[in-house]
Amino acid sequence: MRRIFITLIVCSLAMMSSHAQSDSAMIKSIYNEVLTNGECYENLRFLCKNIGNRIAGSENADKAILWGEKVMKDYGFDSVYIMPVEVPNWIRGKKEVAYYSVEGKRLDVPAVALGGSVGSEKPITAEVIEVKSFDELRALGEEKVKGKIVFFNKAMDPMLINTGAAYGGAYEIRGQGPIEAAKLGAVGCLIRSLTLADDKYAHTGATKYDDSVTKIPAAALSSVDARELSRQIKLNGSIKFTLHLTCQVFPRKMQGNVIGEIRGSEFPDEFIVVGGHLDSWDIGEGAHDDGTGIVQSIEVARALKAIGYKPKRTIRIILYINEEFGNDGGETYASVVKYKGEEHIAAIESDGGGFTPQGFNLQGTDAQMEQLKSWKPLLEPYQLFSFRQGWSGVDIGPLKNDRIALFGLSVDSQRYFDYHHSGNDVFENVNNRELSLGAAAMASLVFLIDQSGIPSGEQ
Repeated sequence: MRRIFITLIVCSLAMMSSHAQSDSAMIKSIYNEVLTNGECYENLRFLCKNIGNRIAGSENADKAILWGEKVMKDYGFDSVYIMPVEVPNWIRGKKEVAYYSVEGKRLDVPAVALGGSVGSEKPITAEVIEVKSFDELRALGEEKVKGKIVFFNKAMDPMLINTGAAYGGAYEIRGQGPIEAAKLGAVGCLIRSLTLADDKYAHTGATKYDDSVTKIPAAALSSVDARELSRQIKLNGSIKFTLHLTCQVFPRKMQGNVIGEIRGSEFPDEFIVVGGHLDSWDIGEGAHDDGTGIVQSIEVARALKAIGYKPKRTIRIILYINEEFGNDGGETYASVVKYKGEEHIAAIESDGGGFTPQGFNLQGTDAQMEQLKSWKPLLEPYQLFSFRQGWSGVDIGPLKNDRIALFGLSVDSQRYFDYHHSGNDVFENVNNRELSLGAAAMASLVFLIDQSGIPSGEQ
């Protein structure tokens, strides 16, 4: 009996070793395909250079949707379709006018309107007052703020190694700044761009309004221009600033998520979702945010098909529309999934830029985390070493329930906010090899999930 028991253990270990070797060989095949025949870099080139930036509601976004549909059809996905999504339609208008004078000399500032900002019929000229927080603003009171332009000069915290955390620490200023300034009677709002870079690029991003207070024009200044304005205020005591934005809001319109599928051979009604957002802001080319995530997601399915892999479960690639301006694409997709009762076991998102991949964050259960860590020996040879609980992504967030595992591709983020939401987010600032490594990492995770499944939160 003891001899039989030992034999069973040996056989079991041999089977596990053989299975691990098979997984390792498949992952190597994935990397070889992506790194030698990968097409995500050229797809990104076309998206950025032939279409360009693609804010939701724009003609460029329409073109990008048709492009995404064509690319996936040309790759021979089993089905490709567009899921209708209603999106906002905000137009920046003419180039922003922003300047102030010092000793009779006009100093023009390359400001950019915040997404969703209102415009004004004519230029607004008013004294600018500098604050670093909402508490500091409120302490001034209406008497000192009314009729002024409020300048929020709050920098992202450079001491935070996680740049996403640094961004989160300053994000509220951009989102709520115009509301808080208007509550005290301000006529305009300026913010320091949310970036750790020291340059002349202003960074846009969504802001909000409250119907209970006056909507005032809001714009961002580059880190260099914010520092100089602050210096001039300290030197001169009082600076008059002129701001003219011609932004407009039009009725919402229909666009859509672009969806491509490779049908599963054994469990076609179990879905593994991979995606990023197709829209971008209307300055730059939307290369890192999130053109890289889009082309990596498409590359996942292209590469698996190219090496002849037949998935057990259905792999669904989603190019979401309007992540930047309200997450309509993600919310719509999740509502359709719920309505249809579809079973999603996992979703993976890339929305941190096309930088060197380091591993994956997981929003899920402890059992799902243990499953992810069990794959670490297979992924570490590719310098994927970070596997931890953490944020996955905005687009896939609405899918969250007590069963699905949500994964976010984790990358070296130190340069991301140099480009994020700015005119500097262009194709030339994306590295081909880093981009391709991210696509291969995502494809490898899809393969592992497809082969082994993943524990449900209900178990």
